Amino acid sequence: MHTAISHRLHLQGLICALLAAFLVVSSASAQGRKKNPSSKVYIADVEGSAQIDTGETINDLTKRSVYTAQGTVIETKESSTNSMVWSNGTGIYFDPATRLEVRKFIQEPFTPNRNDMEVEPSISNTETFLTRGLIGLCTSKLVAGSTMKYNTPHASIRIKGGKSVIEVTDKGTTVSLIEGDVTVRGGELDTGGQTLKQGQQALISPSGSIQIQDIPQNQTSTLDDKVTIACMARKTVYFEAKEKKDSVFQETDITAFDETGAGDEEEDGVIVAIPVTPNGTDPVITVSPAVVPRTTP
Repeated sequence: MHTAISHRLHLQGLICALLAAFLVVSSASAQGRKKNPSSKVYIADVEGSAQIDTGETINDLTKRSVYTAQGTVIETKESSTNSMVWSNGTGIYFDPATRLEVRKFIQEPFTPNRNDMEVEPSISNTETFLTRGLIGLCTSKLVAGSTMKYNTPHASIRIKGGKSVIEVTDKGTTVSLIEGDVTVRGGELDTGGQTLKQGQQALISPSGSIQIQDIPQNQTSTLDDKVTIACMARKTVYFEAKEKKDSVFQETDITAFDETGAGDEEEDGVIVAIPVTPNGTDPVITVSPAVVPRTTP
């Protein structure tokens, strides 16, 4: 009996010792883990009324404000437009009555004080959902390993770089490729998708069928102008990665940490937006909220 009790006590002591060692190692590992810095979005211009839902607050968009991008919902009201720049160098123009959910936007750390602004600073993974409206996209050259996916109720669009326009209406989704590389899938059964060529447009019906055609001439000028706004927005800001202890955040910065992550993980630096346009000088990048006016010869 005495031997059995001793054996049991010895076994319990061994289990406790192993558990304590595991907790110590886990704690040390957690303290040493680093997360990628929170990706950011810089608001380059707002014409009318637009807002951003961060999951905790709903704020009116204002020029030169900065937010943590992932998990936000950005929406323009009727007769309103805006343009913004993401920290991977992507410029986006929003048409009136447009709603975009940023479901994922992760960016790896990058070297500060970059000189090549035409190439994205580091690997990034983007996944959004365009509920309604129209966006114009102007991207940096994506680095190897980056992914950029824009989903709609009718299609999944994989963008590999360049200039494109995506529009969602009750009649379906229209994807217009001005320049670059885009693959469009219609519905879950379309596993391969179709790759657009420059100057082509994909019409995706609510059922998921895809029709490829050349961009109609009467749309070319308007689409070009919307993408141009996105490209001009990119010139209003650049992003730097800084050590957390040296960083100074704008008042409109939501947070220096990714609140969706584990509390014991620490970011590997932070991403900050540096406006290029001097204070008091607004970038002239707005157009009519509805249709871009066309001059007659």
